[in-house]
This record gives sequence, structure tokens and C-alpha cells, in this order.
Amino acid sequence: MHSAILAIVTLNPEKVVEGGSAPVFYASDHAEQERVSTVLSEILLGMVHDLENGVYLIVRH
Repeated sequence: MHSAILAIVTLNPEKVVEGGSAPVFYASDHAEQERVSTVLSEILLGMVHDLENGVYLIVRH
């Protein structure tokens, strides 16, 4: 099985280019970003990775 980015959760729209295969979710603050990332990772059976630049990736390994 190959790794795949399932979703992106960001605080800063300028850090993400839309139009890729993964949906992008925008959070208004860090608490919302963490909450949305956690829920999405549970639903999508993925893992959350913090890029430490305001972007979280939900990835299936």
C-alpha cells in the first residue's frame, strides 16, 4: 500500500495550493485546526502530521 495525503487542514490559505487530489479545510484558530484534524484522521483512518507552518496533513501510510 502506498502512502497518500487524505486531507489538509490549514490556518493560512496561502500555504496550500488547491486543485490537488486532497480536500483542503480551513480553520480559524489552532484549537479548531487540531479538532478538525483529529476528527478527520479518525474518519479517514489516517494519521495527523503537523508541518509546523500552520498546515496539518492527514496521511494514510
